[in-house]
Amino acid sequence: MKNIFGNKKGFSLIEMMVVVVILGLVVLALVTFFTGGTISWMAGQSQLKAQREARQAIDRMVREIREANKIYSTSISDEIYFHTPFDGDISFSLSGRDLKRINNIMISNVQGLVFTYFDNSGSTVDPSDSEKESKVSKVHISLQVDVDQDNNPDITLNSDIDLRNFD
Repeated sequence: MKNIFGNKKGFSLIEMMVVVVILGLVVLALVTFFTGGTISWMAGQSQLKAQREARQAIDRMVREIREANKIYSTSISDEIYFHTPFDGDISFSLSGRDLKRINNIMISNVQGLVFTYFDNSGSTVDPSDSEKESKVSKVHISLQVDVDQDNNPDITLNSDIDLRNFD
């Protein structure tokens, strides 16, 4: 019969250190993997939120501009002033990186906002020209949003609006 206490076999210090290093590398790899996944998920959520806000902003602009019966003079392409029969005078403009309706911020991180005006024939019209101001029958909006603020637009939305109350 063998003496179980007489067995001197076991793990050496070097073998234990090798196991600890291997386990440490496995844990480090797992943490890196999950951290990268979390960062990607958060970036995706941020992108979705900005896309939803941009879509809501442009939908509101389209809805309100469509009801305009007069586009007022403006020589700046990133703002629009108009009058609607029900809501009166309304403006949308880019102030820094904020899209504003009158003086209320609708969305931030806007990199670009351009309004282009057209007449019935599809020709570009300058609404600051008082003779052609009343000839605006269509407005094109281009909205660019930079979510990660790297000066490259992450979201670009375009919309054409035919004025319903155009005379």
